[in-house]
Amino acid sequence: MRFIIKGRNIEVTEGLKASIEEKLGKLDRFFAVDTEVYVTLTVEKERQKIEVTIPVKGSIVRSEQVSSDMYVSIDLVEEVIERQLKKYKHKFVDKKQLAEDFNKDFVDKDFIDEAEVKIIRTKRFGIKPMDPEEACIQMELLGHNFYVFFNADTEEVNVVYKRKGSTYGLIEPEF
Repeated sequence: MRFIIKGRNIEVTEGLKASIEEKLGKLDRFFAVDTEVYVTLTVEKERQKIEVTIPVKGSIVRSEQVSSDMYVSIDLVEEVIERQLKKYKHKFVDKKQLAEDFNKDFVDKDFIDEAEVKIIRTKRFGIKPMDPEEACIQMELLGHNFYVFFNADTEEVNVVYKRKGSTYGLIEPEF
């Protein structure tokens, strides 16, 4: 695994690098040798945040953890990613094109499925064409964190979502 480590409002010391490579290096048993791991360390007031993104063909394995100590955040993020990989292994491996991005031992090993994803409710609703700003208003009126709508300008299905800091994001499909 190849680590690409960046710091925001923090100097990435050799001690931090060594800790990241040691802890996240445990994940190498899951991934192919040439896998890139993007790590971003951020300090905001009392918060020590680590974001780890591991792109695999057609998908992304990602976790973000916050604590008052960066080393604790590093420990937490490693545990979460390992749990995600074990939980969703069959989803990754069933898509044969993804299997080459993972270590053969991981692909062949059976894990007990802790909590299989089950859809317990399906909603159907009509989609009225609207612009993204109107979709944000509808989302706020409903009290949701995201809203699916038919964009009148692009004539595609889009999603608006709430971001931290009372801002909004727009997701547009890319084919």
